[in-house]
Formats: sequence, structure tokens, C-alpha cells
Amino acid sequence: MEKMENGEERGKIRNSLFQVRLPLFIALALVVGVLIGATTFSPSTNNPQGTAKSYLKFRDILSYIDRDYVDTVDIEELSDYAIAKMLEKLDPHTSYIPADQMAMARSYLEGDFEGIGVEFNIFKDTIYVITPLSGGPSEAAGILAGDKIIKVDGETVAGININNEGVFKRLRGPKGSKVNLAIQRKGSKKLLSFTINRNKIPTYSVDVNYMVDNKVGYIKVSRFSSTTYEEFKKALTELRQKGMEQLILDLRGNPGGYMDHAIRMADEFIAGEKMIVYTDGKGEKYDSKTFARTKGDFESGPVIVLLDEGSASASEIVAGALQDNDRGLIVGRRSFGKGLVQMPIPLNDGSELRLTISRYYTPSGRSIQKPYSGKPEEYQQDMLNRFENGEYFHPDSSLFVDSLKYKTAKGRAVYGGGGIMPDVFVPRDTMAMTQYLSQLYNNNIIREYTLNYYRDNRKTLEKMTFEKFNKDFVVTDKMLQDVVQMANKAGVKYNGAEYGRSKELIRNNLKAFIGRSLYGNKGFFPVLHEQDEEFQEALKHFSRAQRLAKGGS
Repeated sequence: MEKMENGEERGKIRNSLFQVRLPLFIALALVVGVLIGATTFSPSTNNPQGTAKSYLKFRDILSYIDRDYVDTVDIEELSDYAIAKMLEKLDPHTSYIPADQMAMARSYLEGDFEGIGVEFNIFKDTIYVITPLSGGPSEAAGILAGDKIIKVDGETVAGININNEGVFKRLRGPKGSKVNLAIQRKGSKKLLSFTINRNKIPTYSVDVNYMVDNKVGYIKVSRFSSTTYEEFKKALTELRQKGMEQLILDLRGNPGGYMDHAIRMADEFIAGEKMIVYTDGKGEKYDSKTFARTKGDFESGPVIVLLDEGSASASEIVAGALQDNDRGLIVGRRSFGKGLVQMPIPLNDGSELRLTISRYYTPSGRSIQKPYSGKPEEYQQDMLNRFENGEYFHPDSSLFVDSLKYKTAKGRAVYGGGGIMPDVFVPRDTMAMTQYLSQLYNNNIIREYTLNYYRDNRKTLEKMTFEKFNKDFVVTDKMLQDVVQMANKAGVKYNGAEYGRSKELIRNNLKAFIGRSLYGNKGFFPVLHEQDEEFQEALKHFSRAQRLAKGGS
């Protein structure tokens, strides 16, 4: 399986003010993991007459259309459409996934894949290799960062408006199968041919862990997949062995995933048998209470959790449990507000219904789910509404009312109303995050420039350790001007005032991406964090986090 870097980077490069994109279809699904099958129709025991009557009506209408309608129609497609529209009347997260989309939907939560093993990006209607995954078949075959994939098994894939799904379909495949690639590489006049044997490719949800200094550790978790807890546990152990006494857990842009992995992660920080989360559904069938039950590896040191508007579902379980138990300090902005639990129900044709069966609540009793009106377009506009209402720049005072007020274990006031409210609010960067910078990213200028720079200077750069690179490598003004010229050629109009405001952030991002090409994420995040206001603010509040850890407030 291949990793889609243009999706991944939205979380890593602090979401632009002008690009607020949340994957509402797959990524926000909080999966319980209970699978039940459907064989023949069986009326609901709650309302058998009503469900049977409606089923027969729907069946008859489909039959009449298929038999008597004037034009030929795709009945299966029509049925899928009707189901999707029906579910819109329920809640924003109940969804129907057609059979042909199930592989993509499942891949988000699975821990490994079978494919050629590359991170890719699509720009200028061409598939660029960002990096071959370490130890994967593409690396073994000689694929390099910056290579352009022009043909797959003889089919031209450049200049055809290919999308991410189209790339997946062509590059995925069972272990042991072969795929032939025609590659365009800088310095070569002819296309290069590669035959790659697909293999199982591990993917990771813990993007990076590293020591910020001799006391502070950092772990970035991008999603909650089937391997997240094991990855997190390993990262925590590594940092403890390096002397970590304080931790920053970064859940920004983390859209959620498996609930049980979030619970196990929270349990690593919470001592005793304190509550982590509870759910409440129709009747008692889907009601549950979950408590800490194992001795964790970091139950006493200060913890700071970074959240933002892209943190949802499983991320909110972790943050809510730590906040309500006075175990962690939350820094950032109000999280997404996804507190509905879905059960995946496989259907006979290979499709799947993800049905909301309960709401989840933090230990203090807060429902994290933000309000919804039954109009999907309004729900999906929530991020834009937050921006327009100024919530990215100051807390929403309408949420700080007595009716939404709850108490933590030690009596601190916390608030419901949708999402986890931070203890320390950090506004978005309105100065450096300009429209000009957004256009540089929209047109892939930053990434394309750094790939070219890395490729042209690879031999020199690879002689440097990360420590030397981080200390001595400088993005010069000449390099910045080269970026501006590349942007001009791509049709990005120069704006001197905005460029001036974004200049140092551009310089930082260029160095971070060059570092990533050299050292992976451990060369990317430490550089990026130098200009990361939320990260820098977190470092200022460990004394407060320490008081929480010792029983204070």
C-alpha cells in the first residue's frame, strides 16, 4: 500500500487558515469493532410492522423502476443513492459504504498494507515519489525520492487527471505480484523501467518520537489504527529509557479510529481504577463504562496534550479522560466534537453500514458531540463557521455557561458543548500563515523545491548527521528567491507584504522538508517545531502540568 502524503501533511503543517479540510466520511468514524452480519430480511423487534411495511414499499418501487421505467438505469447505483440520502436524516456519522469503496475505507484503520511501498504526491497532474518506504520493495528496486511515475504496467498515468484512488488501484496488489513502472528521473533522457514485487508494507500511526531536551519527550500520533497502542507503547518506552520526565502528546489533526486503542493509551497515564470513558445508547445494550485497569508506564510525570479543531473521536477520548482526571494539561484549541460511536455492519453484497449506536461521555459526564441540526452541509461547514466567528483566535465565550459546566476529579471547571476545551488556549498564527503561503502549498511549490534541492545536493547532505544539519544548515535568501521564481512560473502571484510576513515560516518549512528527505520524520518535526506556536506554548506550561501531576490544579 502506498501512503498519500498530500493528505498526511495537512496535519503536520498546521492547517492553513484558508484550507480547513476534515475527512468526515472515513476518518471520523469511531469504530467499536463489533461486526454483525445480514442474511435475510428480519423486521425490527421495536417496530416490526413499520419496518416490514417500509421494506416492502422500497422493494416494490425498485422492481417497478427496473421493469417499467422508460430508460435503462443502474438499480444498484440508485439503491446506494437512496440509502445514503436516508442516512442523512439520522446523524452526521452514520454512513453507508458501497462495496467498491470498502477497501479504501478499511485501509485507513488497518496496520499494514500490500503494495510497492512509496509515499507519493500528485502535482502538475503527475505522480511524484516523495520517498520510498524504508525496507520496502521500491527502495530495494532503486526508486528514489523525486522520481515521477509516468506509466504503470504500460498505461500512461501522467496527464490524465489521476486521483489518489486511481493511484491506489494501480499500485496496490497482493504480496508477490509484480508491477512494471516507467519512471522519469532528473538527469536521464529516457524513461527508466522498474519491475517491483509487491510486498506487505507496515504503516505507522505514531509519526515520530524524540527528546526535545534532556527532560521533555514528544510523541506525535496521527490516527488510532490497529497498531497504534503498540507503536505508542514502544515510543513511550524509548523516551523513558532516554531519561524523559515530561511528555508532550500531540493529537493535533488526529481524526480518531479504534476506541480500544485510545482507552489503552489513556490507561498508560491514569493510575488506579479511575474512569476513562462511558457510552450510553438506546436501552442498555450498548451502554458501557471503562476504567483504568493496568499499571501504566507514565502515571506520575507531567503530561501536556496538544489538540486542535482537527482532533476528533478517539483523540477526544484520550484528552477528555486526562483532563477530567486532572492527569494532563490540554493546550491548543477546541477539538472537533465527535462523540458518536459507530458499529460497522457488513452487508451481503460486501458493502457496509456504519450505524451510530451510542454517545460517549468523559468521566465528568460531558458529551463531546457538538450539536447537529440534521443538515449535513451545516455540519460540514462547522470549521469554516469557527473561523468566521473568530474562534480560531479566541475561545468561544458562548460555551462557557453554567448549563455546560462540569467538574474534574479535583473540582476544576470544564465545559461541554462540543469538543474538548483546552486549559491553555493558543490562537492560530494570523501573521505568518498568509494567503501567499497557502498558495505555495496549494501549488506544491514548497515540496517540489525541496525534493529538487535534496536530489541535486544529496551526496553533500547525506554526509551530515541530523545534529549537524539542524545546527548548521541554513536556508539562504537565494534559496527563498528561487522558491519565489518557481511560484511565479506556476502562476502564483507574488505578494511582497504577505511574503514578508511568511518569510521565516517559509524558511523553516523548507529546512524541515529537506530534513525529512534526509532523516525521515525525526529530521522533520524537530525543525518544524521551532516555528510551531502551539508546541512552543506547551513548553511554557510544564510547571502547571507538574502541579496537576502532583495533585494540584
